[in-house]
Amino acid sequence: MKNKNPKVDEYLRKSKKWQGELRELRRIVLDCGLTEELKWRTPCYTHQDSNVVMIGRFKEYCTLSFFKGALLKDVKNILAKPGKNTQAARLIRFTSVREIVEMEPILSAFIHESRDVEEAGLKVTFKEISEFDIPDELEIKLNESPALKTAFAALTPGRQRGYLLYFSSAKQSKTRTSRIEKYSQQILDGKGINDCTCGHSRKPPQCDGSHKQFQ
Repeated sequence: MKNKNPKVDEYLRKSKKWQGELRELRRIVLDCGLTEELKWRTPCYTHQDSNVVMIGRFKEYCTLSFFKGALLKDVKNILAKPGKNTQAARLIRFTSVREIVEMEPILSAFIHESRDVEEAGLKVTFKEISEFDIPDELEIKLNESPALKTAFAALTPGRQRGYLLYFSSAKQSKTRTSRIEKYSQQILDGKGINDCTCGHSRKPPQCDGSHKQFQ
């Protein structure tokens, strides 16, 4: 394999599960000519400095994820959304080396198409913030606090979207209220739900929903 990154070698050595599957996915991706990096503690593959795909490990499966998978031609419906509200990313889950080997031609085609998407400068069209439902609990809180309302309106669309999705995902009103209270100061500080104190994202741009988000 060409252009192997030593940091990914270490990542694979420490992988107690899915090591064989991850090595196969790595081989296929590198054979497609992408640049290997380690981002968000996960192997990430780029083309012309743009993120294209990632490989990841989870408790019940490993994944190959496409940052702009929504733009790929998927006539057989192989690509899945990481979460129900995901707009751009798509992924494929695997539980055996055999699955990966059998799908290699399809995976390679998706990867090459993803490179073409980046070279063409294509962008995913995201839903407007106005299209998202605002939880009643958040609307009440914003009306109670003009400062919070102003701060929320000043956030980037992506940061607003992140908060709306997280608050709305709670099934119970008391949980939605608790989440809003917890992140009010972060909103006032002008930060997104995934921003740490230095402003960098703490979580990969694609999450398959297997772990608790926004820790």
